[in-house]
Amino acid sequence: MAAAKKTLVIVESPSKAKTIGKFLGSRYKVVASVGHVRDLPKSRLGIVLPEEMKEGEEAFDPQYINIRGKGDLIKELKKEARNASKIYLATDPDREGEAISWHLAFLLGIDKDAPCRVVFNEITSKTVKEAVKNPRPIDQSLVDAQQARRVLDRLVGYQISPLLWRKISRGLSAGRVQSAALKIICDRENEIRAFVPEEFWIIEADFKKDKKFTAKLATCKGSKLEIKNEQEAKDILEALSKGNYIVGEVEEKDRVRKPAPPYTTSSLQQDAANKLNFSTRKTMMVAQQLYEGLDIKGHGTGGLVSYIRTDSVRISDEARMAAKEYITEKHGADYYGGTVFANKKKDVQDAHEAIRPSRVELTPDEIKDQVSKDQYNLYKLIWTRFIASQMAPAQLKAVSALIENGDYGFRATGSKILFKGFLEVNPPAKNGEEDKELPELTKGEQLEPVDLRNEQNFTQPPARFTEASLVRDLEEKEIGRPSTYAPIVATLMDRKYIKKEKKNLVPTDLGFTVIDMMSEFFKEIVDVGFTARMEEGLDDIEAKGVRWKKIIEDYYEILKEELEEAGNAIPVVEASVELTGEKCPECGKDLAIKHGRFGSFIACTGYPDCKYTKPIVETIGVKCPKCGGDIIAKRGRKGRLFYGCSNYPKCDQAYWDKPSGKMCPQCGSMLVEKKGRNAGLACSNKECNYKEESI
Repeated sequence: MAAAKKTLVIVESPSKAKTIGKFLGSRYKVVASVGHVRDLPKSRLGIVLPEEMKEGEEAFDPQYINIRGKGDLIKELKKEARNASKIYLATDPDREGEAISWHLAFLLGIDKDAPCRVVFNEITSKTVKEAVKNPRPIDQSLVDAQQARRVLDRLVGYQISPLLWRKISRGLSAGRVQSAALKIICDRENEIRAFVPEEFWIIEADFKKDKKFTAKLATCKGSKLEIKNEQEAKDILEALSKGNYIVGEVEEKDRVRKPAPPYTTSSLQQDAANKLNFSTRKTMMVAQQLYEGLDIKGHGTGGLVSYIRTDSVRISDEARMAAKEYITEKHGADYYGGTVFANKKKDVQDAHEAIRPSRVELTPDEIKDQVSKDQYNLYKLIWTRFIASQMAPAQLKAVSALIENGDYGFRATGSKILFKGFLEVNPPAKNGEEDKELPELTKGEQLEPVDLRNEQNFTQPPARFTEASLVRDLEEKEIGRPSTYAPIVATLMDRKYIKKEKKNLVPTDLGFTVIDMMSEFFKEIVDVGFTARMEEGLDDIEAKGVRWKKIIEDYYEILKEELEEAGNAIPVVEASVELTGEKCPECGKDLAIKHGRFGSFIACTGYPDCKYTKPIVETIGVKCPKCGGDIIAKRGRKGRLFYGCSNYPKCDQAYWDKPSGKMCPQCGSMLVEKKGRNAGLACSNKECNYKEESI
């Protein structure tokens, strides 16, 4: 008797497939597409240009191909599809996920207008089972919105980047959002370099009445006071020494401080950068792990947070009720606020909720010993922000006192917390304004200063961007989308257009060279306002059903004109070249360090006439256990870092993880450094299980 056919469910990642498979049981087969299965070809533009159309083609048709290396996977998916009673496409609930489902439907012969698409905002047993009961057709507007972005970015990247290669250096790239972001960073650096600091002085007085407090000199004869030099400060101090300090007007105001809304992708990236020192890339990687599911003792396997790519601050009624129940039970009814947050603008991504815990009762403390440190810290950030968002506002009494001495007025401010509200779970930073409480001051009473001081200061230039502040700026200018912020920063770093100094993003000489050329010849591409208007047009495809090729047509007319002018007019620019001091063995010209897709390498300055290259040898201070040669860091054909013997090919010793130089006490093999959740030293011999917990 033939086995009963199962319902096939296709998701994106193997870890997600494993989690969902446990929820759905034996009547379902859950498999992973491992991301996209079809895409534009890497070796060519892959888009039909209007001037190159052939019969039967339409302008801007994408020429999709099966992704190289996915052949066996596609065969397996087709086999599973043939043996399935029904097929559900359960990729991520966004444009990218919709496009992956659309491509899968094409490959597997699924009618995209049939109810084949399953979406869920969080990976829990209840939501997944409910979603499977309510499939829908593939949303073509979402697909078209993704296609438009993909085609637009390809047109920009694949047509401008070769100009950069020809005129500056190979391995460079331009991008619709990437170039606008680089322009923002370079413009800020130019502001900093052009900044001329101005001197100013401040005068402060410390008083003591029951407790010590500080007041700052603010006015002279009722007008704002600015002290521009030391002599002015000395003259004022002398005048103050002759007078008395009398309390003037004392104002008390009740103030309400409302909680912040739950996280969106960008606000999570900003807070994780500021509070946890996470890069945007790391934030998204850890958040993805929390979303896809972890096994928590006593709670089973499931996603810990809702979908992590969202612009929305909205939450479901179910999540609001769960928060209400938790807050009321733990803190009391007075602490529940139940604020309904609205988005600043009507956004097409509002179909998603804000980022929140999937199960409110699963507190950070409960998972602390079962997940990695990074997972715990990010979950705590998300959980705390969500719970606080649903709590009552804090109630404070703000106090402002004027302390007068002749013509001069000092201002002292403070506040007192009357009711903590959400600050109970999400307290303010130490030394914040809520920590400053003034003593009881009465109009007309005289005070004696315990200290009076002046201090020289200078106006400061604008701050350099950090990853957090750049994300905030991109969001405010409506450039890019949450899912693009992390790749933008990573690409700019990989291309050596910017570098990190502590937390700051600093443009390199190469970055300035590229953006100067882009600003001169591709003004629209790097224009922040134009890029934001394009984002709005792309959103209209999804929200208003605008024909996606019309958006591309309008953009391409501008791009084509700029490309034609640039191709002829761009001068050959010498980017700052770092010479090695060596000569090319093939043509005798200087060798220089170049930067490519997979890192730095040495190449002949005579390119393209001479194509000589050689890798940069990076020793790590470890000797090869086989032959005694140096172990060096290398890059594989696909750019992956590994460690191999400098005597290759005579010696083939190699490691994927960095060798430590220490040998295993059990088997004598090299110990290598492991990162992530299982960080520490481990034996490189697969048959040996020796490990050390910390490096």
